[in-house]
Amino acid sequence: MTERKPQVLLLFGGRSSEHSVSCVTAAGVMHAIDRERFDVVPVGITRQGEWTLLTEDPQDWALNTGSLPEISDVDNPVQLSTDPNKTSLMSLSKSVVSELGEIDVVFPLLHGPFGEDGSIQGMLEMAGVSYVGSGIAASAMGMDKHFMKVVFESAGFKVGPYEVITNKQWLRDSDSALQRCERLEYPLFVKPARAGSSVGITKVDVPSELRDAIEVARREDPKVIVEQGIIGREIECGVLEGRGSTPSRASLPGEISVADNGHTFYDFEAKYVDGAAANLSCPAQLSDEATAQIRELAVKAFDAIDAEGLSRVDFFYTPEGEWIINEINTMPGFTPSSMYPQMWAKTGIDYRELIDELIALASERRIGLR
Repeated sequence: MTERKPQVLLLFGGRSSEHSVSCVTAAGVMHAIDRERFDVVPVGITRQGEWTLLTEDPQDWALNTGSLPEISDVDNPVQLSTDPNKTSLMSLSKSVVSELGEIDVVFPLLHGPFGEDGSIQGMLEMAGVSYVGSGIAASAMGMDKHFMKVVFESAGFKVGPYEVITNKQWLRDSDSALQRCERLEYPLFVKPARAGSSVGITKVDVPSELRDAIEVARREDPKVIVEQGIIGREIECGVLEGRGSTPSRASLPGEISVADNGHTFYDFEAKYVDGAAANLSCPAQLSDEATAQIRELAVKAFDAIDAEGLSRVDFFYTPEGEWIINEINTMPGFTPSSMYPQMWAKTGIDYRELIDELIALASERRIGLR
């Protein structure tokens, strides 16, 4: 009798503004995952939150000729169903409920709210199924740029000056919120507190532009963070959880520099549309001492929010040799050309091996409190 291969549910799309980025990520994983070791079930989530069974052809979800993929049709609606012994995927087509097979691991390739922020992680915990990546609390903290900074400051990291503007504060007294930002030195970066892929971010050079920039960010998230610009190199480091009780591991660092191509910072277009907008180099040209420092700090940040599976930690490296933490991404961009897989490839773990390792880490981890 042939032993059943573990069935991995690739979950992508989602309700956030990073829907298309998630699809591109899924295309990369679909193409590379070892089909001899795993059976793959691709399930998409529409922007309305509906789940649908999709094709296994990576080209259907890849970034082609600059267009962004979208999950819109719900031809094969599905949902997870549990009993005390297993979690299964159920087809709901034509009002007939039928089992499509037991799910062993979910790989939630979701970015942004309703996916990377603890929402889907909570649902998967309730369903009793193993999943790749951080749990509920770490995902929520890693998504919220405000609470992330609070945690990092308490762990001894240096963070840049910032102000937070909540929805109620802005609606009650926007002038007071703007006045609080006067202590910050320009340029400023105005960001949705709980969004990624540089969606809704504006670089502000003069005070007269600040109000409009906050309104742009509020279209993505009613909670806004205003950060003082930092002079320094943008250096990133990938972290991979250790097996069992072994320590987490850090990749060689990578560096991002924005080319003079109409982009004043590493925005959404520079990341995903304009291939000539940014230079990604790995390993970053750093001294041995600085390389060792950032790898140690990246693992420390990973542990500070109690992350699991994978994360990418972003720092500024100042001319004075100081490391200022920018943010952690608990589900970083994961296409073959994304920085996280590139950094691990340079460190000795290629894309397919990385996928294998993340599934193995998810499989060995218990569900619930740990």
